[in-house]
Amino acid sequence: MGSQIVVIGAGTAGVRLAQQLALASAAGGAAPASGLAVTLLGDERHAPYNRVLLAEVLAGRYGPEVIALPSPAPVRRGRVERIDREGRFVHCADGGRVAYDKLVLATGSNPVLPPLRGLAPGAGLPDGVHAFRTMDDCLALSQAVREGSRAVVIGGGLLGVSAARALAERGAQVVVAQQGERLMERQLDATAGDLVQRHLSGLGVEVHTECRVRGLITQDGAVTGVTLADGYALGADLVVLACGVRPRVGLAQAAGLDVRRGIVVDDELRTSDPHIHAIGDCAEHDGTVYGLAAPAVEQADALAESLARTDGPRYTGTRALTRLTLNGTGPLDLATFGESDPLPGDDVVRLADATRGTYRQVVVRDDRLVGGVLLGELGTVGALARAWEAAEPLPEAPLLHLLTPDGGS
Repeated sequence: MGSQIVVIGAGTAGVRLAQQLALASAAGGAAPASGLAVTLLGDERHAPYNRVLLAEVLAGRYGPEVIALPSPAPVRRGRVERIDREGRFVHCADGGRVAYDKLVLATGSNPVLPPLRGLAPGAGLPDGVHAFRTMDDCLALSQAVREGSRAVVIGGGLLGVSAARALAERGAQVVVAQQGERLMERQLDATAGDLVQRHLSGLGVEVHTECRVRGLITQDGAVTGVTLADGYALGADLVVLACGVRPRVGLAQAAGLDVRRGIVVDDELRTSDPHIHAIGDCAEHDGTVYGLAAPAVEQADALAESLARTDGPRYTGTRALTRLTLNGTGPLDLATFGESDPLPGDDVVRLADATRGTYRQVVVRDDRLVGGVLLGELGTVGALARAWEAAEPLPEAPLLHLLTPDGGS
């Protein structure tokens, strides 16, 4: 008898899982794989898509169809209301229910809405205020932006930088308000953060670091500006909330699963219920919520093998490399991995060219590569990533060889 696998979430993790399970079934491997039936449940009205490329859609370079993800399983659209763990049913908002033998939560994450005056929890966003997480967010923002629009992007992380750059390419007058000391402070060191700021400034984007937005200014239900903690006000036709994301765990909590920051999973990506798994942005493995595409794909691959074979591999964590490539005028290409901030006693190698806007740094500890940042020129990223993932002693050679075009190979 076949096994019914239901996946809640039709994003990167959910679609990747369905793809890998389809490949396992087609390959005719272990007997369990041939009897797998997969149903994807998605609450967005759009076909599955690559969320990483939303900024390219906002910039006008791609249409939504270009970033669509091919899915081997049908997507049943609609919101899931609750999970019946005892009966092993998923109850949907349209009154239907779907039975499962194995349930996979790939519910992703929600945008963090900052505690701003004029932004009431659960009351919806004022006209002109946009999150930037879904295709609907992207399309609404794309429709709203005009040549000369005044746009304030709250948040200078990966998402905020991507949104600000895309809006600037659409002709908007963009201000980025970043509460931290530098842009992309979770990924970049101070030098690289400064270079990204220079890059945005070259596109006409005004960047304010250590700048906290206190509230929204609205008139007749529409945003007209923001107020800053120092009392200054910025006029705005559009406000983009890019303040990070939070794992989407409501269904899991209501079902009584173990939830901390994310849905807690073990090395087989099982939750506290052995019939339910979790992968992607919503999952917490060994105390870590990754919130990145690469770990979501790796988790989906590991779970697919586990579901298709009785002796599938165990997931032991992801050594994630973050890469951002933004095309268009003055392309921006960067990669970061591991620990970019050195500890006392670490060896650090840096190559910087402010004129060309390129920067490369690696951190070596006990003869092992522990992290790096590359901006502008990524010719060595493959060799560096392999050396970092291997976590083996580096060959005896000058450390500068790590940043040469051949990566020391």
